[in-house]
Amino acid sequence: MEELDAEPPLVVVPGADPAARQLCFAWGPAEVLVCETRFGRAGGSRSSPVPVPVPVPSRCPGADCSVADADTARGAPGSSRVFVVRRDQDIYIQTLRKLFNESHGIFMGLQRSEEELAGKSRKAQLVQVSKNYRSVIRACMEDMHQAAVSARDPALHGQYSTQVSILSAMELIWNLCEILFVEAAAAGPLLLRLLDWVRLHVCDVDSMVREVLSSENPSKHELFWNVVDVFVLQGRMDEARHLLSKEATANPTSMNMYKILDDLMKKMPMPSLGNTQTLTELELKWQHWHEECQRFLQDGTFASNPHMESICKILLGDEDAILEKKELMTTWYHFLVTRLLYSHPTVRPMELRFYAQSSMDLFLGGESSPEPLDMILMAAFEFEMHQVIKECSIVLSNWWFVAHLTDLLDHCKLLQSHNLYFGSNMREFLLLEYASGLFSHHSLWQLGVDYFDHCPEFGRVYLELHMERIPLSTEQKALKVLRICEQRQMHEQVRSVCKIMAMKALRNNRLGSALSWSIRAKDAAFATLISDRFLKDYCERGCFSDLDLIDNLGPSMLLSDRLTFLGKYREFHRLYGEKRFAEAARLLLTLMTAHIAPCSFWMTLLTDALPLLEQKEIIFSAEQTYELMRCLEDLTGNTDKQKFQEDDVETTKVEMLRLALARNLARVIVKEGTMEGS
Repeated sequence: MEELDAEPPLVVVPGADPAARQLCFAWGPAEVLVCETRFGRAGGSRSSPVPVPVPVPSRCPGADCSVADADTARGAPGSSRVFVVRRDQDIYIQTLRKLFNESHGIFMGLQRSEEELAGKSRKAQLVQVSKNYRSVIRACMEDMHQAAVSARDPALHGQYSTQVSILSAMELIWNLCEILFVEAAAAGPLLLRLLDWVRLHVCDVDSMVREVLSSENPSKHELFWNVVDVFVLQGRMDEARHLLSKEATANPTSMNMYKILDDLMKKMPMPSLGNTQTLTELELKWQHWHEECQRFLQDGTFASNPHMESICKILLGDEDAILEKKELMTTWYHFLVTRLLYSHPTVRPMELRFYAQSSMDLFLGGESSPEPLDMILMAAFEFEMHQVIKECSIVLSNWWFVAHLTDLLDHCKLLQSHNLYFGSNMREFLLLEYASGLFSHHSLWQLGVDYFDHCPEFGRVYLELHMERIPLSTEQKALKVLRICEQRQMHEQVRSVCKIMAMKALRNNRLGSALSWSIRAKDAAFATLISDRFLKDYCERGCFSDLDLIDNLGPSMLLSDRLTFLGKYREFHRLYGEKRFAEAARLLLTLMTAHIAPCSFWMTLLTDALPLLEQKEIIFSAEQTYELMRCLEDLTGNTDKQKFQEDDVETTKVEMLRLALARNLARVIVKEGTMEGS
């Protein structure tokens, strides 16, 4: 059965007042623009701001954008404001950059190693990957804690403290998922892993432990027995025995009770991570030990010392005795692990759901309702992976956690059968969402590229759409975008980037850069336009700019006829400068007779022929001179004669050309006649 999306949450946009003005919306890939219109509300009052419903764009596919209210009234002149509502604000927190950057490397390593190992080696590798992710979360949490301590602004301190709480919850959930899903610890080692989990994450009592241990006489400290109880509740027997020895030394009358309790704690059977004993052996040992504890309690051995008696009851797994220490455990999952330690140390993974539910009910006792974190942990204990991911998607403030956790579980082959009803599988959907959020950041977008690359179904399409929307603020950024697109044969995006940069360069009158980008885009029309600008500048200034680019066009000049002409015309000037007049003359004549040159430039070409016609050595042959004459007559015949008559400069040029051509023809005829006569 398809699960329908819930109603989107209301987001209050500070400063926006829909009660006073109509608001309109514009949707973007990762954010929404909310702007005030010039239209007020008929009969509207300027009361306190009303929450503006802004659904998260990615969770509401196909949502229509419209003005907030269709009723319009004549608006008074005034300024309007635009608000940016971002979907994933966390990517803009500087301290979280480490989380995004370092986890990207772990993610990429996991994708590359997919086929390398199998069996137990593969499982160990996946557990190590999970631990790497957790180490990044913890490092980020410590940085955030330091930032919170050093922050002087109360608002900033509150923001950092909130992030510390979120990161702590993320590590707590991830660690539990690592134990239950990735490592899939079996009965026996499972309890040891859960004990480590509780000791690592339930650290509210650490300050109390430090205070007692740092005192001159720990056994006389008012919190001494609380610390002993904490050690016992967390299964830290050696530390508890060490503290109890101080009590025995300070009170010799309790020495006998201490020795008995110390012996019980010392002999307590514990599961081992190796295969040194079977579960049956452990259960038998634990049963004998349990009966021994029961005997001492019933004999009233500890009756004269309520603290030791309470510890003995805890060792027996007495739920009432354990719940009396509720304030020391602080959480129901601490109570769960303590309860399992002293009542069912060989608990099997699939039995956890029953103990977890009853432990939460007993611990909360109807006094308070479960928090979202409690529901996520409960779903994990029930082995409802999809529910864990769903709840985390709703509760957590960004997509980082669910995207990376789902990817890891997918590599563990635990999500293979779960496809979403709207197309992609869960792993790809969450990676697409996370990568889309990265693309709204000015630098983290580069990480998003790799995440899209590893989404086989829709990653390519998403990447193409997002690459087209990256603001090309600098040429360096444009080159990065271009390199990424070229590596992936994204030809349309390559052309789009090149055209945008070419247009920017052209607007700034950087013709060389504009031509370079247009050539890279293989845009013949734009290359023609820029070539015309080069020729126009030459006519106005008498010299070319960006000679290095034009001199090294190579085969690129064949992109358009105008670009070919520009390259060849520059070659003519180079030959002329090198005094290779005959080659320069042939090239100049070719440019005109092949009709590559624009008609508007013919007069310039003919004018360039004047110095060659006036050389002492004859450059143009009779046939070439006739061709030049024909070109001149075609030019003057096809152009408005009145223009030449009114423009004295043009008239003078034409007369000088005719005279030079006639003189050159006469010199050629005389020379050729002399050669024939001889």
